[in-house]
Amino acid sequence: MHLKTLTATVLALGFASTGALASVPEDVAARMGQDLTPMGSERAGNADGSIPAWTGGIDTVPSNVTYDPSRPLENPYAGEQSMFTINAGNADQYGDAVLNGYRAMMDRYGTFEMNVYPTHRSCAYPDFVYEANARNARVGTLTAGGGGVSEAIMGAPFPIPSAGLEQVWDHTLRYRSYALTRQFAAAPVTPSGNYVMTIVQDDALLMWSDPAATRAEDLNNISLYYISSTIAPARAAGSVILVHETIDQQAMPRQAWQYSPGTRRVRRAPNISYDNPGTNSDGLSTADAFDGYNGSPDRFDWRMVGKREAFIAFNTYDAQLVPYDDLIGAGHLNPDHIRYERHRVWQVEATLRPNTRHVYSRRVKYFNEDSHGLALAELYDSRGELWRVQELHTLQYYNVPLCGSGGEIVYDLQNGRYLALALRNEEPPVDYFAEALTPARYTPSAIRIMGTR
Repeated sequence: MHLKTLTATVLALGFASTGALASVPEDVAARMGQDLTPMGSERAGNADGSIPAWTGGIDTVPSNVTYDPSRPLENPYAGEQSMFTINAGNADQYGDAVLNGYRAMMDRYGTFEMNVYPTHRSCAYPDFVYEANARNARVGTLTAGGGGVSEAIMGAPFPIPSAGLEQVWDHTLRYRSYALTRQFAAAPVTPSGNYVMTIVQDDALLMWSDPAATRAEDLNNISLYYISSTIAPARAAGSVILVHETIDQQAMPRQAWQYSPGTRRVRRAPNISYDNPGTNSDGLSTADAFDGYNGSPDRFDWRMVGKREAFIAFNTYDAQLVPYDDLIGAGHLNPDHIRYERHRVWQVEATLRPNTRHVYSRRVKYFNEDSHGLALAELYDSRGELWRVQELHTLQYYNVPLCGSGGEIVYDLQNGRYLALALRNEEPPVDYFAEALTPARYTPSAIRIMGTR
């Protein structure tokens, strides 16, 4: 189905595609768990069967894999073969299911291609997330100006989004467990494929998912506490970042601090926001692009374009099972290790507001309907030219369960470099149940102690 047809389908559900600031009508909310999934997506498949119906996803370790908590997850679809490959020579025959960002990658790099596999709607979450979504659909609202969320909690605040800003908040506040620790790698890659790897340890208390909270107003306007500590290479080791992220960013903006090993001091870090260079990004991404998108949305006007079908990086287990040197190449990641599938996505377009500043004048974002997580973003410069393509690899963490990201890639089409971020191929697996974390850890004095160890 083309974009216009799918948008008409969305409108037929009984809500507008732009502008709504309140919960959806009761007759629409009641469809969750019926013809809509507990995440608010369409339960049915598409007309030609290339997108199957959602039947519950993978909510436990599959019988055909061996689960080792010390290693990356095995691929439950390892026996499947690619059905076809999309490249610059044949992209037109797949129509608008090939997103503009991918077409630009094919034009820029003759070696970039997309190996397309059978679609599996593997996303699944705990029952308490589904229960929260059912309530959120009825009570969740945007605060005045859209700078925050009221009443909702735990799951997607707007599981049946009717406005672009609602979908953005769904991504920002999506369920990623409550307390987690991880170690990841970040590689700023030169046009020739060279890189110096940065290793980061981070952890978070995602207060939005606090099982003791019943509504956003219980959280003292804090959606998460976050600490990031750089441990390699030696020249960057010892730098620590602390973030207190707020729910209503107009009532109180993000609070951030940074410990510098050079000065041995903790200072406020207001630059960890908006279009300032992202930490450990070598200038290849912005602070507000970390984790796909984060922070206050107030510099852009957000428009819900509608729902469409598209090929996106999905169930990318194999990309985590190879050494970094096999995955990272010149111009782009090795396409032999990336799996693409056809899924339905929400398309949201952001345009820079008058009299505001950002290096991106326009952002076109595509969110997977089954998780509300960002799958791809097309980022335009001040001239209106496509500058960067941001890709997130989606896979189901069946050991939790949750549908999350297996890597964040930002391709700079203008200088031929790219940033491969949040890679965990050679790192310990994420601990999604870090019960030892408490709010007392997330203080400026605590990160000074961390930095001087």
